[in-house]
Amino acid sequence: MADISKNSTASGAVDVVIMAAGKGTRMKSRLPKVLHLLAGRALLSHVVDTAAQLSARQVVVISGHGAAEVEAALATATGAGFDLSFVRQEPQLGTGHAVQQAVPVLRDDGIVVVLSGDVPLIRAETLRDLIATCGGDKLALLTIDFADPTGYGRIVRQGAAVQAIVEQKDASAEQRAITEVYSGMMALPANQLKRWLARLDKNNAQGEYYLTDIVKFAVADGVPVLAHKINDPLQVAGVNSPLQLAELERAWQLRTARELMEQGVRLADPARLDVRGALHCAQDVAIDVNCVFEGEVSLGEGVKIGANCVIANAAIGAGTVIHPFTHIEGGKPGSKDFIEVGAGALIGPFARLRPGARLGAEVHIGNFVEVKNSTLAKGAKANHLAYLGDATVGERVNFGAGSITANYDGAFKHRTVIEADAHIGSNCVLVAPVTIGAGGTVGGGSTITKDTPAGALSVARGKQLSIANWKRPTK
Repeated sequence: MADISKNSTASGAVDVVIMAAGKGTRMKSRLPKVLHLLAGRALLSHVVDTAAQLSARQVVVISGHGAAEVEAALATATGAGFDLSFVRQEPQLGTGHAVQQAVPVLRDDGIVVVLSGDVPLIRAETLRDLIATCGGDKLALLTIDFADPTGYGRIVRQGAAVQAIVEQKDASAEQRAITEVYSGMMALPANQLKRWLARLDKNNAQGEYYLTDIVKFAVADGVPVLAHKINDPLQVAGVNSPLQLAELERAWQLRTARELMEQGVRLADPARLDVRGALHCAQDVAIDVNCVFEGEVSLGEGVKIGANCVIANAAIGAGTVIHPFTHIEGGKPGSKDFIEVGAGALIGPFARLRPGARLGAEVHIGNFVEVKNSTLAKGAKANHLAYLGDATVGERVNFGAGSITANYDGAFKHRTVIEADAHIGSNCVLVAPVTIGAGGTVGGGSTITKDTPAGALSVARGKQLSIANWKRPTK
């Protein structure tokens, strides 16, 4: 394999052209096909990520149907280490016509790699091999053998050399029997591509400008046409319907599950895992069934994730146990809303950590406890039926069942501070802003509206009254 260094190959710079103009009629959706989600991200975003792995100098996206939406969806990719530009194909007159739209923005000195925005599982190493096959002066086609090649352009050879790609509608009976097909991906010199695109016509069964016609021009010009054949159909599988999208989703997730298990992660069932972002696991991580990971999630050594958990944008410390049905929903990595859970914590079952939750080591958050924009120091516990919002909780605090921090006055949020070793009884309301002093105790059923001294017992509830021989009203 050729050595691929930053923004170049041994043969020249790499510029990637992604065709993303199609409507995707069979998706039966108003959303442009390339923006449908695979593993939580747009199909097109997966292809752009692969281009980034090639250290592409330039990525040109050819938009058409829903162009404004497509271009807006990729706006954040401009900081990915390559120049991103958009050209529009309006109307859509075939694949050759699509790539013609990119000609004005392509430089003459590079290798152009043509990809499809709805083929998300192509691997960067496969494309590196394709680029190496091109070598900067040849036309390299990515091909594969299909038992049923219906709908694909057939690879017509003379010996080892490729002579043409014949589209299904233009193929003879003999050519339709060919099982080697063109994947839709190629690599070739930019200067040659521009010359061949200028010679395209639409004298074919579909009345379109076929990109595949450049093969016959290369042959006529004496430029070698080589096929890099692979045997993994998932890498060339496109999405044209909701069924195909679902099939690729499962394939993606199973590929991810296998990679995790190869790293030593124990999955109870690799078929029941969904990773919709990046999941980083240290040694001896165990994940039960039906768990969903979104955004950026890291699991420290020995972490155990129970069944049916949803975890988004969180860092979970070593030795932590996340019990079943826990929902962790952090904000973007690097933001104040990203969630951090310290080593040895116990979370759940049926717990909810919302944006901004930061838990220290050995914190316990039990069933039906919600934590939002709050920090809990080492050893703090809220074991059941509680709400902690906009709170700063000290070490070894015990927060009783049914207790809440009342953080919202109808217009503004206020903070509650519970200092170390405080004990909050059951069914208490701490009305922020308020501070509970270190080592203090709040009696069960209290509504606390003023700061409490350290070490004190604070009780704020109506006096108990019993009326003897009370008779309830009757009809």
